[in-house]
Amino acid sequence: MAHRDGTDELVVRARDGDGDAWARLVERHSALLWSIARSHGLNDADSADVVQTTWLRLVERIDGLREPSAIGCWLATTARNESLRLVRRRRRDLPLVPAPRRPEPGPDRIAAARERLGRVGTALDTLPQRCRTLLRLFALAPSHAELAAALGIPVGSVGPTRARCLEALRRLVP
Repeated sequence: MAHRDGTDELVVRARDGDGDAWARLVERHSALLWSIARSHGLNDADSADVVQTTWLRLVERIDGLREPSAIGCWLATTARNESLRLVRRRRRDLPLVPAPRRPEPGPDRIAAARERLGRVGTALDTLPQRCRTLLRLFALAPSHAELAAALGIPVGSVGPTRARCLEALRRLVP
């Protein structure tokens, strides 16, 4: 019997103990969870803890999910909350060290297409934090609802905020 790959069905199958469904959910949403954790300035080890804890929370609460189709929003919100919890805990224990910036490759090592990408990256770094986070997560968030949940903003604000951030980025890239 062939299974649809719809989110609703994957959640129901995972709830019933289907390991393949769990694997598909993890494959589908892990990049977004990692991106949310990293957007909070967490290092690799702390980001891994956030992602693992987010999946653990789903295992613990999957039977109580009322809207299986909203699993992406639920995961994004949970990852955001876990990231914030870890950031607060780290700030109490030790100062948070920001992730090192990647050096831009030299012009002799990159093609013309890569040069524009470098300028976009540089311009992105000069945008306000809110715009940087929104634009980086937008590449991974499958829906406006998941992006809104990850950022803690209303769904209706995602489109206009994204448009303003993209316009600001366009002005910065020659």
